[in-house]
Amino acid sequence: MMKQILLITDGGSNVGESPIVAAAQAYAEGITVNVAGVVDEGAIGEYGAAEIAEIARAGGGISQIVTSRQLSRTVQMMTRQTVAGTIRHAVNQELRQLFGVDNVGALAPPKRAEVVKVMEEMEETMSLSIALLIDASASMKPKLAAVEEAIRDLTLSLQARTGSSQVSVFHFPGDAQHAYCVMDAGWTSNASKIGSLFGRIRMRGTTPTGPALLQVVDFIRETCGRISKTEPMEPSTQTTRVESNGVRSDYVV
Repeated sequence: MMKQILLITDGGSNVGESPIVAAAQAYAEGITVNVAGVVDEGAIGEYGAAEIAEIARAGGGISQIVTSRQLSRTVQMMTRQTVAGTIRHAVNQELRQLFGVDNVGALAPPKRAEVVKVMEEMEETMSLSIALLIDASASMKPKLAAVEEAIRDLTLSLQARTGSSQVSVFHFPGDAQHAYCVMDAGWTSNASKIGSLFGRIRMRGTTPTGPALLQVVDFIRETCGRISKTEPMEPSTQTTRVESNGVRSDYVV
């Protein structure tokens, strides 16, 4: 089973533990942290974008900075790309052990086609658990409708997979001083259940991203178990700016 946290935020955490440290802890326990950033213009937005990239880097995942209207397709793309990247990494490890080659491209064409076919099948059949963590601080209020649409579309796309998929939903901050994070839904594959959650979310001022991430890690550990990463990836980071649609991406492969 592959486990992900998908954080949707505009950055700017300001309460509790560092979200970068929290993301690193998640990754150490076999949980990839992806971050979809919906940031504003100006210095505050630049600060938020930098934090978003660092969280994803520490969590072994992908970050993208997008506008509200781009959020839905970006969330689906990030999920697919993380699954494919994880499978590719595992396959490359096996190839090094079995054939002494570094990647699929180094295989002879017939064998390469066979391995690629298996990888594509694994992308569709691998069990997938995604914990959605939504920043509900005051600055995110204008973006909540786009977040709702993105999550609904993601859940529908997961239902189309052959493999089992489940989603849980959290938002932060919570309703009380020490309630950093609230679970809105436990594991479910029902898209209609996800859509009914958003009327209950109340936007608030603080942004305890780090503590919220740690709470979600605890939930995944308790419900899905822990996978210790005995051989962590050494990610190389590539930043790409796509001028045509205004998307800036930080990929960790």
